Amino acid sequence: MSDKKDLLSQLSIDRDSEETKSNKTPLLLTCLLAGTIAVGGALFYFPDNAAEQPDQTIAKQSATLKPQTSTKAKNDITAPEPTPKAAVIQTNSSDTVLDGSGYITARRMATVSAELTGRITDVLVEEGMRVEEGQVLARLDDALAVVNLKLAKAQASAAQARILSAEANFREAERVLARVSKLQSNDFSSEARLTNSMLNVETSRAELARAKADYEVANLEVSRQQERLNDHTIRAPFGGVVTIKNAQPGEIVAPGSAGGGFTRTGICTIVDMASLEIEVDVNEAFIGRVSDGQKVVANLDAYPDWDIPASVIAIIPTANRDKATVRVRIRIETDDPRILPDMGVKVAFYRT
Repeated sequence: MSDKKDLLSQLSIDRDSEETKSNKTPLLLTCLLAGTIAVGGALFYFPDNAAEQPDQTIAKQSATLKPQTSTKAKNDITAPEPTPKAAVIQTNSSDTVLDGSGYITARRMATVSAELTGRITDVLVEEGMRVEEGQVLARLDDALAVVNLKLAKAQASAAQARILSAEANFREAERVLARVSKLQSNDFSSEARLTNSMLNVETSRAELARAKADYEVANLEVSRQQERLNDHTIRAPFGGVVTIKNAQPGEIVAPGSAGGGFTRTGICTIVDMASLEIEVDVNEAFIGRVSDGQKVVANLDAYPDWDIPASVIAIIPTANRDKATVRVRIRIETDDPRILPDMGVKVAFYRT
């Protein structure tokens, strides 16, 4: 019986729940209708604001973008162009007949050394310093050279004194010869005394000549010792820039390497920046495309966007058997401190 009651209770209809659902449905419909009416009223009374809002948003976005565009354009205008002649290569790229690579070299470069072995007392240059021709670069210990010069000058003074003595003896010999000759003419003197007086004159003349020669030798020795003293002052052979400083005060410098591992062979290295040029090895199969005076545009590896005007100086009339190349010298037609020796460079040869 209990099972039947349970089954009947499940099949019974709950009137209260259906009434609750029926009551909620009209309320929901009423809220949706009120919301629709409110939106429609807003669109009806404010149509301009609704239409202008997107336009204002777009205008604000465009106004925000315009200053950025003008700033970019301004930066493009004011920014300096690193390659003022870039248009030349872009325009005339079809005129190039050959491309190559090489290095910047200096035609005038010297490692300055002393002409004698000595101890360095002072070095007056540093790397990067510009020097003029004849400028003092370093000094060596010259104490012994100064003594030798003083000795040579003293010997020259002694030689000059001997000249004065020889001149006096010569004048006296001439006076004696004159007296003896006068006495001989009057038969008051012997023939032997006359010949002896003549011998004294000739001897005095020879002594005077030898004294003058000794004085000339002494003056030459003074000049030699002066030059030796000057060699203790190392000067620049030409104007340029010091690229390497090889020695310090207190070290021994020698013109050769015979002094051993602790002996310097040079004071510094000077490069004449006005003599810089480009050397390129061209394959011998394409050397016919290169000629003297041909126009060239060079680009340094350090500044690839910088076009450097250049021209061919000469084609070295010999080939490298191992590399099958011919060396070409190229003149750099501009003077710029950015161009340095041993820099890598790429070149383009143009049609003549």
